[in-house]
Amino acid sequence: MALKTFRPLTPAQRFKALPSFEEITKSTPEKSLTESKKRTGGRNNMGRKTSRHRGGGHKKKYRIIDFKRSRRDAVADVIAVEYDPNRSARLALIQYPDGEKAYILHPAGLIVGAKVQAGENAEPNVGNALPLKAIPLGLALHNIELTPGKGGQIVRSAGSQAILSNREGGYALLKMASGELRRINEECYATIGQVGNIEHMNVSSGKAGRSRWLGIRPQTRGMAMNPVDHPMGGGQGKSKGGGGRHHPMSPWGQLSKGFKTRRKHKQSDTFIVQRRKKK
Repeated sequence: MALKTFRPLTPAQRFKALPSFEEITKSTPEKSLTESKKRTGGRNNMGRKTSRHRGGGHKKKYRIIDFKRSRRDAVADVIAVEYDPNRSARLALIQYPDGEKAYILHPAGLIVGAKVQAGENAEPNVGNALPLKAIPLGLALHNIELTPGKGGQIVRSAGSQAILSNREGGYALLKMASGELRRINEECYATIGQVGNIEHMNVSSGKAGRSRWLGIRPQTRGMAMNPVDHPMGGGQGKSKGGGGRHHPMSPWGQLSKGFKTRRKHKQSDTFIVQRRKKK
């Protein structure tokens, strides 16, 4: 995927870089694989805001994706590549010999007309899903299960991949993009290849309106508020929290930088062989 850049005719266009959508081959979703998506505007069932800076945005339909790759040993044809407004990755529309269609995450390099398969006997080619015990070491993987049969839960966003580095004692060792080395049951399924739309991280929207289309509302800096509204508010001029240096924190007093939010003694700690890299 490439990015489109623009001539700097306006300040907004100077740094704007948008996806070219050149890999998209079908503009409308498969109706049988969509369902309505209710928007909350950041409110809970009581109508109270529980998530700030949300609201508005374009209407979306949810695309039903086969994260489980439930049809095993059946060869399917890739018939289209589609845009999904609910995620950063693209979708590949596949069709089985009996006419059934399904959506899967579109890996980089998978083209229309290619064939994909899921099962222990599948070839380790891009787009095929296999159990970790049947995948050669060193391959890039995505859409990886954490519990056998539950469906892919990790490595699903645009451009992400994990490397299968080793297998031992019924577990596979995967190196995540963060640098974390993690053990996963070798019966879990994973899909070969890197998730497509690799340039997504370099997209620059160029204007505030594009965020509003995505349902993201403006955010006010804590330093610009009064002390009654935010721990970092108040002071004369641009003071760092009422005249003295104040550590950045949320409106409710939780530190925003360096504060560890992961629970101590979490059940999954036993599966982490090496923690992610520290900056």
